[in-house]
Amino acid sequence: MSLLVRAAALTNYSEVARAAGLDPVRMMFDAGISPSVLREPDLMIPVERFGRLLQASATMSGNESFGLSMAESRLLSNLGPVGMLVRDQATLRDSLAMLMRYQPMLNAAQSLAVEECGGRVIIREALIAGNANQPTRQRVELALGVMVRLIRQLIKADWQPQRVCFEHPAPRDLSTHQRFFGPRVEFDCDFNGIVCAKADLDARNPWADPAMARYAQQLIDESAVLQQATMLEDVRRTILLLLPSGRCSVEQVADHLGVVCRTVQRRLADQGQSFSSIVNEIRAELATRHVTESDRPLTEVATLLGFSAPSGFSRWYHAQFGCSPKESRAASGAAQRQAATRPAAPAQRARP
Repeated sequence: MSLLVRAAALTNYSEVARAAGLDPVRMMFDAGISPSVLREPDLMIPVERFGRLLQASATMSGNESFGLSMAESRLLSNLGPVGMLVRDQATLRDSLAMLMRYQPMLNAAQSLAVEECGGRVIIREALIAGNANQPTRQRVELALGVMVRLIRQLIKADWQPQRVCFEHPAPRDLSTHQRFFGPRVEFDCDFNGIVCAKADLDARNPWADPAMARYAQQLIDESAVLQQATMLEDVRRTILLLLPSGRCSVEQVADHLGVVCRTVQRRLADQGQSFSSIVNEIRAELATRHVTESDRPLTEVATLLGFSAPSGFSRWYHAQFGCSPKESRAASGAAQRQAATRPAAPAQRARP
């Protein structure tokens, strides 16, 4: 089943691509996306193709911050009716609650969670790649960039997070990240997310319009009847959030979704799926990302994938991929070094 994202996620793509010397029409066709979707923001497109487009654009342009560059001028209006609902909530806390509730309508491969700890708050973003071999750096940076832009529209234009955390390694040039987020940007972290003060969540929104919020919610709920996420998509998003905690049992997932365990199992069976097969699929996707695309210690990778011991992770990895994690990482590193020694391809010019 292909996970979908609103075409509005491509807002500003053409402008950023042209500024980087790319032909946006050619790039979109190559990724399997019709350029006409840019005129239809409510159309749903496959997440896998969306991710392929961002990654190819970053690679061909040499701009490691391509996704973040797309986020720089995002507005609440890019979220469609959900943006109207988010804008007119009484506090940022209420706005984030609505965003979490309707996230599947915007991007079925993205999960949002808010965790409070003392006087601090962590706004976590978790992504399903849609393709186990597809890097997620550009999508993650776009998602966190959009979140910061939305908060600045809801609180104040010069708001800065206390920290911004990325699972992936740092780019060669940090200037775009520091200009956008401020000085506290960290890489090779255990999660993708934003850390801010609890007081930010409870700040009152002087422009909130309760009547408009009720109207927007009515429109969205009527539309959601036709676009309800399937149980399979809900389970995948929840597994993605719970797996690193080591609490990713079918019982925990069912509790998170507010249903009984047997309901989850029955609905997955109706779609020819089982809970264990989905966990295994997501682990394989995350393993590919963390083993071959990062330098994170393999003991940490084992924890992020929900294994209680590195030995269990190694046995599982060998059964899945036919080699050990160390061998896989070494082979990936050798391939990258070989690619780096090849002559660089000439930059693609935009068509007149």
